[in-house]
Amino acid sequence: MMSGMALAGVGALWLWSRARYERGSRVRRMAFWSVVFLIAEALLGAGLVLFNYVDKNASVGRAAYLSLHLVNTLLLLGVLALTAWYSRRSWDRRAEGDARLAGFTIAALVVAALVSVTGAIAALGDTLFPARTLAEGLHADFSPAADILLRLRILHPGFAILAGAYFVGMSVVVLRMRCSSLSVKLATGVLVLALAQLSAGALNVLLLAPVGMQIGHLFLAYLLWISLVLLSVEVKLQ
Repeated sequence: MMSGMALAGVGALWLWSRARYERGSRVRRMAFWSVVFLIAEALLGAGLVLFNYVDKNASVGRAAYLSLHLVNTLLLLGVLALTAWYSRRSWDRRAEGDARLAGFTIAALVVAALVSVTGAIAALGDTLFPARTLAEGLHADFSPAADILLRLRILHPGFAILAGAYFVGMSVVVLRMRCSSLSVKLATGVLVLALAQLSAGALNVLLLAPVGMQIGHLFLAYLLWISLVLLSVEVKLQ
């Protein structure tokens, strides 16, 4: 039901963009890609059922498929955010920002996507093989007899800490440079969200990954992703 509502909403967004903006507009392009990625999202969701990647299925195929599904979700969120962002004001200017800084922000998107994929695998392991205690969970992470999903779970905390440090460092660089006021606001948002996400991840581990905490953790990840997308665009076009 929610997917149907989303499809209707994004379809209306695309039609509105065609009526409101001229051919070649960034808003029209982003609205079009929103439709494309939402259709892909629906097809990938249907594939989860068709390939029986549900319930207690603990195959590597399910982990890979969920990772693909998540990457598509990130792309969908990114183009939706950019549709709104480009519609806020004129983007006729052609002056380019600091190329190195733009490269750092784009690299941050790749890092965020990789961390999200490891997070999806970790969440699947937590759901299929819930631990009764923290010690039991840690033992399973390093046990050669444990399921592959549990042994891969340890990748996420390590990558998340490294990625968090990268996001914080990048944000500090943006804040120290003479960037636009919007860049400063977005960099501040990335900094706060990165620290909040690291805290939420640590709490998620300590609480043995309850469903509500996992949803909150994912929600923060999406907010951080959107902030990184907007920061990368604003830094490049400042």
